[in-house]
Amino acid sequence: MLLLLIVSCLPLSSIVGLDNRLAKTPPMGWMPFERFRCLTDCVKFPRDCISELLFMRMADLLVTEGYAAIGYEYLIIDDCWMEKQRDENTGQLIADRERFPRGMKFLSDYIHSKGLKFGIYHDIGAKTCMHGGPGAKGYYAIDADTFASWKVDYVKLDGCYIGGIDLDIAYPAFGKALNRTGRPMVYSCSWPYYQKHPNYELIKDHCNLWRFSEDVKDSYDSVTSIMYNYYKHQNALQKSAGPGHWNDPDMLVLGNYHLSYEASRLQLAIWAVVAAPLIMTNDLQSVRLEIKELLQNRDIIEVDQDPLGIPGHCAFRSRSRQISVYINPLFT
Repeated sequence: MLLLLIVSCLPLSSIVGLDNRLAKTPPMGWMPFERFRCLTDCVKFPRDCISELLFMRMADLLVTEGYAAIGYEYLIIDDCWMEKQRDENTGQLIADRERFPRGMKFLSDYIHSKGLKFGIYHDIGAKTCMHGGPGAKGYYAIDADTFASWKVDYVKLDGCYIGGIDLDIAYPAFGKALNRTGRPMVYSCSWPYYQKHPNYELIKDHCNLWRFSEDVKDSYDSVTSIMYNYYKHQNALQKSAGPGHWNDPDMLVLGNYHLSYEASRLQLAIWAVVAAPLIMTNDLQSVRLEIKELLQNRDIIEVDQDPLGIPGHCAFRSRSRQISVYINPLFT
């Protein structure tokens, strides 16, 4: 077999498209949103509110409970972390002063000290979806530079409040702003979710991963609904995904309240077969042992992290929708 290896020596800041050399396998990590939502009352809920203490605790648990050693390396903050207004002098985003009193650079340094990587949420529009904090509209370069100064490793960019914005222009433009900083940052887009007819060939050239379906909820019906959404669009989705650019069916809800053990097995298995990012959303301190063993099952994770990076497809689906057969080729 003849192997032709071409190595790009261009600095990241000179790259026009996506090629940030990241996410060669689907990202793995933890995110708070489905489990902790936009809980900002730290007086009533000091343990569970969106704060630096929550993320420091989860960083500790990712390590001490063995998740980091298996590959869950990204700790990603979701919405509701920021002040309602930008800094009036610099235009920069500001972390909520009460819930993040030492700022995002402190939290980033803490997460990195644990051997983990730091991710953060933002929005391409005028405001963020849940908290209504300032979005990126009109501030792409400033926000990208701010994230780079905080040593961010992963940016999740949502798509609310997008009146007057062409997403096919905006998402690539923000990705270019990230690249110009010179800091490698995984770029997670919500781009296709907010379009009726997304151009996945364009999206894959600019995003490391992209949300294509509705927000996952802690229920069997939600998991199977997302599976059906993947099935309906699998030809385009399978064709577009691969090393460096992945279909994102949203977070793993294993370890919360409503999924049975069998339903938990189903979600993890399907996410692995379609080569989806494995981003948990749960309280790592209270995950039941049998669910923890699922999340840390090396055989399942090896399927998801297969170096070929070919997403599986549904080869058979019964009329009753009770039986589906998924197939994907593996290198290992």
